Amino acid sequence: MSRHLPTGAGRLVAAAAVVGGLMVAAGAFGAHALADAVPPARLDVWRTGAAYGQVHALAAVLAALVAGQTGARAALRAGWLFLGGVALFSGSLVALVLLDLPALGAVTPLGGVAFLVGWGTLAWAGLKER
Repeated sequence: MSRHLPTGAGRLVAAAAVVGGLMVAAGAFGAHALADAVPPARLDVWRTGAAYGQVHALAAVLAALVAGQTGARAALRAGWLFLGGVALFSGSLVALVLLDLPALGAVTPLGGVAFLVGWGTLAWAGLKER
């Protein structure tokens, strides 16, 4: 087992931890502050954004650990794609709920694509490992 993460993996873990914490805070904010302030359908959108953000923050940490074990730079790219996806997907849903601007929903699929490309890139990193 490697004692040190490859270059860039520590920054990925730190960024993922910040994003994960922010998503936990977003979930709590939605459950407590928004519960009575927005219609139930918008609250569901908020919860979706927070949940996907939390899952993909953890996925970014996983990607950094894979990179640490295998040295696969593709795993690091996957982690950054996950975090970029959180910014686009979860960020657009949060903004949509807070600003009530349905046009922001057009950004959300870009985050979904980043998630999908991230998972594919992580799979590629695993397949390249011997």
